[in-house]
Amino acid sequence: MQELPVISAIQEENSRVKKPSWLRVKLPIGESYKHVRGLVDTHKLHTICESGNCPNMGECWGEGTATFMILGNVCTRSCGFCAVATGRPEAVDWDEPQRVAEAIHLMRVKHAVVTSVDRDELKDGGSIIWYNTIKAIKQLNPETTLETLIPDFKGNADQVQRIIDAAPEVVSHNMETVERLTRQVRIQAKYRRSLEVLRMLKEGGMRTKTGIMLGLGETKEEVIQSMQDLRGVNVDVLTLGQYLQPTKKHLPVHRFVHPDEFAELRAIGYELGFDYVESGPLVRSSYHSEKHVIPGYGRNKWLEEQALQTV
Repeated sequence: MQELPVISAIQEENSRVKKPSWLRVKLPIGESYKHVRGLVDTHKLHTICESGNCPNMGECWGEGTATFMILGNVCTRSCGFCAVATGRPEAVDWDEPQRVAEAIHLMRVKHAVVTSVDRDELKDGGSIIWYNTIKAIKQLNPETTLETLIPDFKGNADQVQRIIDAAPEVVSHNMETVERLTRQVRIQAKYRRSLEVLRMLKEGGMRTKTGIMLGLGETKEEVIQSMQDLRGVNVDVLTLGQYLQPTKKHLPVHRFVHPDEFAELRAIGYELGFDYVESGPLVRSSYHSEKHVIPGYGRNKWLEEQALQTV
């Protein structure tokens, strides 16, 4: 009887989907990484790179870039995929926008990414801090382009409008998964509500972007349907990446998607009309985001690739 739990544990270990060879990441090293590490600590900033256990942190920080996370590091939602802590957030820090702007200035980055936790307990959903942060960054860093990865603000049009009024170069809101799995993966979010937010942003004149994780149990047909839904609201930029389980408490990986399948989906995305498609196992929403701000860049590169293949 004593051996049963041991056998069960071995069976459980053997049943897990093993990580393939193509999912290898660079360790965070080098002077640029240390410089960014120091700035983040000195200015008491939060980054999704750390809170989200991003596999590209070593590469991005080594190049002197980071994705800042405003409104604290505790989220009011409990998504099944996300490593960010869930609970009761601290009070809003109204000095945070200036600190983020100053850090970006000290880093001398040409392109910055800002995201946030969900703050559903706030009457404004955190949209005022969002507006102030974008404006502070723009004022202190007029040459820096900016991508904002925003929550859904529960679909509140006035709160979404604050982002539009602040006018970052790119506004991203991640779908994360296909419609069938949304309730399981995002729990408090709604697939159609996220589509509506992206529609509002696009109609407000924004360059829009979203991301989907693969390997959560979706089918290829469902992914393509989601891509079609996104083109239905004229989303410009799409990122597709492999879901990686942050801890044993989070949703398990259903399968590891081969790079060839990511390449196929990239081609389908361009055929559907996306202006930029970033698709690969280690792709995350802010990966190579400095290129996503340029209209036509991704599509032109893809067309060049197609031309070379026909020669």
